[in-house]
Amino acid sequence: MTAVRTSPARRTAPRPTVLRTRGGLSLRLGRRALLVCAALALTGILVAVLSLGMGSYRLSPAEVVATLFGDGPPGADFVVVDLRLPRVLDGLLAGFAMGMSGAVFQSLARNPLGSPDVIGFGSGASAGALVSVILLEAGTAQIALGAILGGLATAAAVYLLAWKRGVHGYRLVLVGIGGSAVLGSLTSYLYVRADIGKAAEAATWMIGSLNGRGWPDVTVAALGVVALAPAVLALARRLSLLEMGDDTAAALGVAPERSRLALLATGTGLTALAVAAAGPIPFVALAAPQLARRLTRSPGPNVLPAAWMGAVLVTLADWSAQRVSGTGILPVGVITGVGGGVYLAWLLFLERRSGKL
Repeated sequence: MTAVRTSPARRTAPRPTVLRTRGGLSLRLGRRALLVCAALALTGILVAVLSLGMGSYRLSPAEVVATLFGDGPPGADFVVVDLRLPRVLDGLLAGFAMGMSGAVFQSLARNPLGSPDVIGFGSGASAGALVSVILLEAGTAQIALGAILGGLATAAAVYLLAWKRGVHGYRLVLVGIGGSAVLGSLTSYLYVRADIGKAAEAATWMIGSLNGRGWPDVTVAALGVVALAPAVLALARRLSLLEMGDDTAAALGVAPERSRLALLATGTGLTALAVAAAGPIPFVALAAPQLARRLTRSPGPNVLPAAWMGAVLVTLADWSAQRVSGTGILPVGVITGVGGGVYLAWLLFLERRSGKL
């Protein structure tokens, strides 16, 4: 009688979760990435509730929730819904858009430094918005249009200047940094042309601030997320294939330049509308994708986790700004700038240690 030796069962990787829509679109997410998205969304909501209760008229988290459902203390409805809620929602939506656009551009550049605020696309949107603010004295809708036109014009210029039988990562980053310097000179010139009041308003706006944001700003940010985020998610598979190289992507049925242009346009649109809604909040688009990737521990662009990470970073920075200043006058860009500078130094240290610099 011979014993039959059975081979041990092979370990199989957990199957990714597939999210499908009625329109036939699907998004593959690993279970860990899905849990990270849920945890980040919950964190963003909790920080938002805490922010809604801060200020001279303090409310507990339970009172904030009761007020949102129409059963809060006397006078709380006006303070929470009319004054504080637009600021919090604007931060959530703008951070979501910045995190997602950062994941797109870092993946296209194949470089962790390839975020829109480094390669000039955010600077282009800021310059377009400043033209609307200083020269045209425009309202919210015109500022959003100026930001979109400035961002798209900058993206087109950087793309064409970086083109040499295709667009490659470090060339895109270097050309973008040069374009950002040129646009910085343009914004300085606009400051010189403006009167004192407009220059002070524009300087505060350029830091990135949620102070005084209203429902029109929330509408602009929501428009960017609702209109462009589904397009980015639909193109996420192509983005993952482009990271393997143009030849591999083409062999797998993806048109590299056409896909890159579509991703460039959608990512620039997200950046421009986020800048129009909240100002150019620095380092969010740079840090969010890398932090999200460290949480998910999965390769690829991680566009949805990066988006939720961006929302958490902006709301957390705004909450910290209110805690530090007490009145919420401190712009949120000051907090992200300090934290982002430390993060950038750490990122450059890792790049140098790995031999990439």
